[in-house]
Amino acid sequence: MKSILITGANIVNEGKITPLDILIKDGLFYNIGNDLSEFDADIKIDGTGKYIFPGLIDDQVHFREPGLTHKADIYTESKSAVAGGITSYMEMPNTVPQATTIELLEDKYKIASEKSLANYSFYLGATNDNIEEILKVDPENVCGIKVFQGSSTGNMLVDNQESLKLIFSECKLLIATHSENDDIIKENLEKYKAEFGDDIPSSYHPKIRTAEACYDASKRVVDLARQHGSKLHVLHISTAREVELFDENLPLEEKRITAEACVHHLWFSDEDYEEKGNFIKWNPAIKSAEDREGVLEGVLKGNIDVIATDHAPHTLDEKSEKYLKAPSGGPLAQHSLVALLDMYHDRKIRLEEIAQKTSHNVAILFEIDKRGFIRPGYHADLVMVDLDSDWEVTKENVLSKCGWSPFEGHTFKSKVTHTIVSGHLAYEKGTFNEDKKGERLKFSRK
Repeated sequence: MKSILITGANIVNEGKITPLDILIKDGLFYNIGNDLSEFDADIKIDGTGKYIFPGLIDDQVHFREPGLTHKADIYTESKSAVAGGITSYMEMPNTVPQATTIELLEDKYKIASEKSLANYSFYLGATNDNIEEILKVDPENVCGIKVFQGSSTGNMLVDNQESLKLIFSECKLLIATHSENDDIIKENLEKYKAEFGDDIPSSYHPKIRTAEACYDASKRVVDLARQHGSKLHVLHISTAREVELFDENLPLEEKRITAEACVHHLWFSDEDYEEKGNFIKWNPAIKSAEDREGVLEGVLKGNIDVIATDHAPHTLDEKSEKYLKAPSGGPLAQHSLVALLDMYHDRKIRLEEIAQKTSHNVAILFEIDKRGFIRPGYHADLVMVDLDSDWEVTKENVLSKCGWSPFEGHTFKSKVTHTIVSGHLAYEKGTFNEDKKGERLKFSRK
């Protein structure tokens, strides 16, 4: 593997921004210090004026393979992720077939080993009756268990309360949940179907999948986790009220119950449905501006521990259907970091907080082996950005297979220039080097 020397960049790492050089050898950070220019390297990169972050670790993506590859696949979506500075991802089980057995899970790992440009891990999906498979999972090789407590695309709803109790009492692995109360959602849906028939406006999505539905389900799983001492991670918090369910004072290493925010809930509000319609239809729904600000406050105060994407592509034709037929989800991996950097330019979040929430904390929470920090001996995952390089999102430069983005027409202020994955220069100024694939994430769990 080629050695890489980066000189003159500002390193955003472990709460500080420091001008340092970085030498990478054999896929690892070999030396990080002042004036390493005397070292020889196969590839030399001038980072003057640029900023380097640890590679982003996205703990929630849907890459649609196997079975849904008309929407996306592991190759195309990992490519879009790498272009956005995401060097590792954790992918969800609601594919076809659903990854609810060890055998099916390993099939996905095999595909990724052949096709993924980023490092990878996959969740095992929980069902009402697969506790035996859950207990077989090797904690060093799998990121976690996914429980859908709320039906969504590729329905894997775990709605049997006894099954939930069994999972939370027996599973020693991290349990990640999609938490919405399905009964509340169904009642609201029937109400608006009676009013609008099959032509419900997309702006009613947060009136159907309400803040109440989210809070009720999140509180239930938090209570379950406290009762059984489970390691719980509640995904895509979308309401200000949910934030209060999570502790802001405990160090992350001591937390048993954690939470995630997603870029779309930090960026959009219900005011955007008029322009964007189904193209910002996600589950949980994008809600009020007050909810958006409340979630951001939870990120900054420490109630919410990580920022992810919930990258979930659907085709343009699918998203162009009327509300009831249009699936929820959209592509975000390519634009998540630059969106957060726009928030930095708007003085909403600091660069150090971006590194903490998108990389450091994900590595700590999931106990990922030697990733998430720029440290000697760690796997060399990083992204370099130009903070002052405007570019507009167009259909032509969207890399996700679905071919569209909710950010189309927006001009971002920053640009990803280089992405290094496990010591391999995978992306440089719009050009990909696909000679080396990403690696399977390992977890240093006791």
